[in-house]
Amino acid sequence: MAFQKEKPLHSLFAGATAGAVEAFLTYPTEFVKTRSQFGGKRESPIAIIRDTLKNKGFVGLYSGCTALVVGNSVKAGVRFVSYDHFKQMLANSEGKVSAPRSLLAGLGAGMTEAIFAVTPSETIKTKLIDDAKRPIPQYRGLIHGTASIVRQEGIFGIYRGLFPVMMRQGANSAVRFTTYATLKQFVQSTSRPGQPLPSAITFGIGGIAGLVTVYTTMPLDVIKTRMQSLEARAQYRNSFHCAYRIFTEEGILRFWTGTTPRLARLVLSGGIVFTVYENIIKVIGGRES
Repeated sequence: MAFQKEKPLHSLFAGATAGAVEAFLTYPTEFVKTRSQFGGKRESPIAIIRDTLKNKGFVGLYSGCTALVVGNSVKAGVRFVSYDHFKQMLANSEGKVSAPRSLLAGLGAGMTEAIFAVTPSETIKTKLIDDAKRPIPQYRGLIHGTASIVRQEGIFGIYRGLFPVMMRQGANSAVRFTTYATLKQFVQSTSRPGQPLPSAITFGIGGIAGLVTVYTTMPLDVIKTRMQSLEARAQYRNSFHCAYRIFTEEGILRFWTGTTPRLARLVLSGGIVFTVYENIIKVIGGRES
């Protein structure tokens, strides 16, 4: 597949804006997904929403939101810039990138965003959501929570779960970008050669990419959440031990806990992110021929 190169600063701005918009609009689904993946009694998405609204009100569904919005903004910016960079490196002499190379570019982009953006923001978000379950939460918000985590656990406290995050983000980006690029190329070549796609079609393709991503990477997401919970240090030695305990004590289906809310979020986020990104790039002229 051939590609048009985005200008790095334009790609960073468009990606960061798309990431922030997507994170805020879809955060309640992320909150429910994360709550459902903690150990202990299983809770259905409806029960989590009902309990949160009863005890915390609507704002309770946005516990830890600031951490994800900031992290998602940085993450999306890094993701699009690094993906474009890896595509350029892997393109052949004609400027085309095969599906396997696109998969590799997505993997590299996911690993990059996991290190620079995702792990700290996801760790803080997860701990804030876990803490919000307590009758008297110990964290008063993003800044206080981050300072408390660093004070109690050191800088590595916000990098807990780095390995499963890298695996999840690498798989996420590899599957999502490859699915999106392949479907976009197919639609353009069959029905709209040489023409930009309407936002509705871009949203639909992004949504399908999100759907495929959810089911292929869900186990990594569950392990990541467990490793970033408040009780992780006392329960799990590492990610492999965490996976082993989940499998032997709770069964293989536990790896797909939270699929419904994550599916809702990633299908929406896939559509939102790619649609916002494509439109911003178009408006600011950030794509080179």
